[in-house]
Amino acid sequence: MNIQQKYDLAQRIAQDIPEGSYVNLGIGLPTLVADYFGNKEVILHSENGVLGQWIQAEAGREDWDLINAGKEAIQLKQGGAFFHHADSFGMMRGGHLDYCILGAFQISAQGDLANWHTGQVDAIPAVGGAMDLASGARNVYVMMEHLTKQGQSKILPKCSYPLTGLQCVDRVYTEIATFEFKDNKVYVIDIVAPHTADEVQNMTDVALDFSRVLAKVF
Repeated sequence: MNIQQKYDLAQRIAQDIPEGSYVNLGIGLPTLVADYFGNKEVILHSENGVLGQWIQAEAGREDWDLINAGKEAIQLKQGGAFFHHADSFGMMRGGHLDYCILGAFQISAQGDLANWHTGQVDAIPAVGGAMDLASGARNVYVMMEHLTKQGQSKILPKCSYPLTGLQCVDRVYTEIATFEFKDNKVYVIDIVAPHTADEVQNMTDVALDFSRVLAKVF
């Protein structure tokens, strides 16, 4: 995924978040979404103890006491709040977040999420708050590249990596399409041009339902 595809994907996800929502942005790609809400009133949450509206800080104007969960400098808008890490996790576990947007290594056809460990002996586990978010947020959206570096689908019949959560994923956004996981089916919501339905199916290791495709975007 090139940088423009990442920006386009972040903008696409921001469009789907309703006004007034409380949203956690996971580390990595999901942090880009913060820059695309515009005038829409969406309250962002970061597990290190920040609540409010922000964008990524401009280069040269960073305040390194003000960061998101990915340790990236942010510019907080008026009205933001700071609190203890434990209080932040209480918000996550207590069902107070409408949406969380996470990265992932693998997603199963049933909506299982694997995003904290590849299972390799030399891999560094990084669960962070992912399990709390996967079980505590009302809606779990995943933002990820469609294929691994080896060209394999990340949407699989069954995850081979250690799981973060069971049947918790509602939507997956990739650079080729948007997928919704419901009733043990994987629906395609839209397809990113110039990709076709056949290409999306051939690049995905589970059977896809195209009956709900709304439009080709971008």
